[in-house]
Amino acid sequence: MTYTRKNRGTCSTQTTVTLSEDGIIQQVEVLDGCNGNLKGICQLLQGMRAEDAIAKLQGTQCGRRPTSCPDQISLALKEALAQLG
Repeated sequence: MTYTRKNRGTCSTQTTVTLSEDGIIQQVEVLDGCNGNLKGICQLLQGMRAEDAIAKLQGTQCGRRPTSCPDQISLALKEALAQLG
């Protein structure tokens, strides 16, 4: 299942996550933002349970911003899991 979310409050503009039926992250893609860092994060997330990734990424801030690209990934994962049921 593939889910796309528009990011808010970050340099990145969109996050797309693909989850297996049992909630394992198959792929994460983030548009814009810090290209190399986000590619590395996305590669590290592959094969991880979405719930575990959410726990690690949720609430991460970027400077004085109340959110970050990793936080936005966690939100996309949460919403994807909700749709997965």
